[in-house]
Amino acid sequence: MGNQIFCPAVPDNEPILDYAPGSSERASIEGRLESMWNDVPEIPCIVGGKEVFTGIIREQRCPHDHSRVLARWHGATPEVVKSAVDAANEAWVDWSSAPQQVRSAVMERAAQLLRGPWRDELNASTMLGQSKTVYQAEIDAACELIDFFRFNNHFALDQIPREQPLKNPQGTWNHVDYRPLEGFVYAIAPFNFTSIAANLCCAPVLMGNTALWKPSKTSILSNWYAYKMLEAAGLPPGVINFVPGDPVEITAAVLSSPSFAGLHYTGSTEIFRQLWKQIGDQLENYRSYPRIVGETGGKDFIFAHPSADVAPLVTAAVRGAFEYQGQKCSAASRMYIPESIWPQVKDQLVEATRSLPMGDVRDFRNFVSAVIDEGAYKRLQQAIEGAKEDPQCHIIAGGECDDSQGWYISPTVIECEDPRSYSMETELFGPILSVFVYDDAEMDRCLDLVDNTSPYALTGAVFCSDRVATDAISERLRYSAGNFYINDKPTGAVVGQQPFGGARASGTDDKAGSALNLLRWVAPRTVKENFMPPTAHEYPHMG
Repeated sequence: MGNQIFCPAVPDNEPILDYAPGSSERASIEGRLESMWNDVPEIPCIVGGKEVFTGIIREQRCPHDHSRVLARWHGATPEVVKSAVDAANEAWVDWSSAPQQVRSAVMERAAQLLRGPWRDELNASTMLGQSKTVYQAEIDAACELIDFFRFNNHFALDQIPREQPLKNPQGTWNHVDYRPLEGFVYAIAPFNFTSIAANLCCAPVLMGNTALWKPSKTSILSNWYAYKMLEAAGLPPGVINFVPGDPVEITAAVLSSPSFAGLHYTGSTEIFRQLWKQIGDQLENYRSYPRIVGETGGKDFIFAHPSADVAPLVTAAVRGAFEYQGQKCSAASRMYIPESIWPQVKDQLVEATRSLPMGDVRDFRNFVSAVIDEGAYKRLQQAIEGAKEDPQCHIIAGGECDDSQGWYISPTVIECEDPRSYSMETELFGPILSVFVYDDAEMDRCLDLVDNTSPYALTGAVFCSDRVATDAISERLRYSAGNFYINDKPTGAVVGQQPFGGARASGTDDKAGSALNLLRWVAPRTVKENFMPPTAHEYPHMG
């Protein structure tokens, strides 16, 4: 093929499998869940394509059955991290100069593997290790990651190279060379989305960078399978180095390297701010100013207009707040309902919330499962107890906590008389939805609350049947959410359809799932070629 560039058509989003009773995909995933449940792999660090067993062994346990060890993993030492940095720098020489076609071929191969033999691996490990239902795992670990691979390839091969200078005056030729960054990218992954974890390192890698991947300690298993899949897809040694372990130690070692070129982060706002300061304190040590890309917290809202259709509103609230136990940065956690429709909304919301089956994700009848670990459980339990003690808060559904077998917090709805109560303002990252009922005549004041109650601006939704009012509310809340939904839940952004990211305290709004994110991982070089260079230095005005 030589230097010819293949530009694929815009891909279709990966279809979501149903896993209905009797289906082939259900039988397949049930078999893999059983075998994986009875296997405890020992997971090493990977540096330069080689396994490193440090002897610093930790365990990943199952959130919905915390007596069950799913994997044992080796934590990276500062010396291992330094070796990983060296390996990334060495791999950069060839990878950064490889044709885009070659880099994209690895990602396309990974997408095809995930569509086939690796689908059960990533879905089952995500279900057991992160307590996602089969449908939530399918959307995340399979479909979204396939979409990241394939849509990012389209952006890298077709859309980005087309962005060239508009003018080529006679005798000159101008073009932009989209170079990789001069160094490696540090990818810090969250526990809650396998697809995001893999994309945090794969997006920069696609553009020619190398990476250090630090997975969350509570999602090592699925992230490990994702790494092994990339390896099977032909990823060269050292391009991605897998370094689980103590985040403070690893980060200190990574950020001390002069070749640190970028941070790709998803996690808490507090940690992201600390990282930014840590990077800023060492700017003079780096070869280049590092790129900092982060998607952080959210206190996401649903706002209902008096004209809202109640049934879709309630469905959006239940799905938006309680799918994956509310452990999504986009999850609905505060809701504003007008008095005129609250009685209907309340009855239906309470009934739906109480009906949600909760338990082991291997029982496909369950809608929700356990939260990720003991720390999350205690934080959420404390928030619920605080609401019970607050005379202005009323738990109208849920409120039960049980840690006897797994970290179970029942889906909980809190009606708050004070729109500034703790659960209305604070990101809880769990299955808790707080509701403020507003006077219909005070809608404008309530919109101010929506905009100003939290420092975040990630996702939000408005439910309204009056199209003129919808437009006015959308404009009023223009800066309140980076992803805004009309008559839909504020979760479930799809690659290629709704590029994802927010601003304010929710991150840098660099929109994963679009060319905007990939452009953050290149250092463009403008090239002017003059075919007829001047031969004398004098200008006409000098005559």
